[in-house]
Amino acid sequence: MFNKKTIKDIPVSGKTVLVRTDYNVPLNGSTITDDLRIQASIPTIEYLLKNGAAKIILISHLGRPNGKSDPALSLAPVADHLRTLLPGTAVDFVPEITGPEVSSAVDRLPQGGILLLENLRFSPDEEANSEDFARNIVASTHADVFVQDGFAVVHRAHASTDAITKLLPSVAGLLVEDEATNLLKVLNDPIHPVLVIIGGAKVKDKHPLIDNFLSIADDIAVGGKIAADGYDSPSPKVFVADDFVEDSTGAKLDIGPKSTAKIFDMINNAKTVIWNGLLGKAEEPAYAESSHAVAEALGRSSATVIIGGGDTAGFVENLKAKDPTLRYSLISTGGGASLEFLSGESLPGIESLSNK
Repeated sequence: MFNKKTIKDIPVSGKTVLVRTDYNVPLNGSTITDDLRIQASIPTIEYLLKNGAAKIILISHLGRPNGKSDPALSLAPVADHLRTLLPGTAVDFVPEITGPEVSSAVDRLPQGGILLLENLRFSPDEEANSEDFARNIVASTHADVFVQDGFAVVHRAHASTDAITKLLPSVAGLLVEDEATNLLKVLNDPIHPVLVIIGGAKVKDKHPLIDNFLSIADDIAVGGKIAADGYDSPSPKVFVADDFVEDSTGAKLDIGPKSTAKIFDMINNAKTVIWNGLLGKAEEPAYAESSHAVAEALGRSSATVIIGGGDTAGFVENLKAKDPTLRYSLISTGGGASLEFLSGESLPGIESLSNK
């Protein structure tokens, strides 16, 4: 059970609400090529508007500017996109994070208006978890309450996830509540049989996940570069792909049809499935066949299906856009956060929120 207070547990009417979102979206110039994370923030924003929040101030990061201003990583395109998603709502943008320009923009904001601040990581104080930086954000925005709704950043102890919670009443948004609730159910009370499918390239990232699920899962299937590199299974319940599609140099870039068929058998038997990590080098169509086939099978399965990990989530979202009949219980926006959550690690951005 998710034991943190959410926006449904506090009065927001008449309040200036500071919301930490995750707008770390892919850009092609100033064009957003995947708006999953922006779309995921809309339910919390709409809840706050419906329940009378006076002003909503959104904060986020984008990319890795290393503490310096970078016009290519400005959040201005996100503000433009929010206007298309929230017609009839005033959405403003200010190219600053703190200071008098932010304060003036907040003061000018109409009742029920939204203001997006500039990329938090343009300041080195964000990743340094500076309480002074957090205090300046609070002072500049005149915020009454803080809402954590950027699930993909809750594994980081940064100023906008940790330090700021010491300065304002701090609760979870609807996205964080939904993601945490779904993942907690998988960890604590899943419907068996439970299948975990693990792919990707970094064994050190996936070891804790596999170890944590050994006591929960009925079957674990390992593909991707992890399998290609000869992952040593720690348990009979762990199946490691053993046939591969190779390129002209002999590099193993996708799992083969025999291993894919074995995973299909596991999917057909499962009532709960967690998939984290693509099964091949899926950015190249020739090596995306197993990931595509598994994604389709899961999208047509009657099981509870949780998709985790940034690359996997993006892959599945793109497939869903082409075939809206595919259905998944949760496509996590969490990336590394969902991986750490499922690995049983503590997440500072959630731990610092108020308990119920």
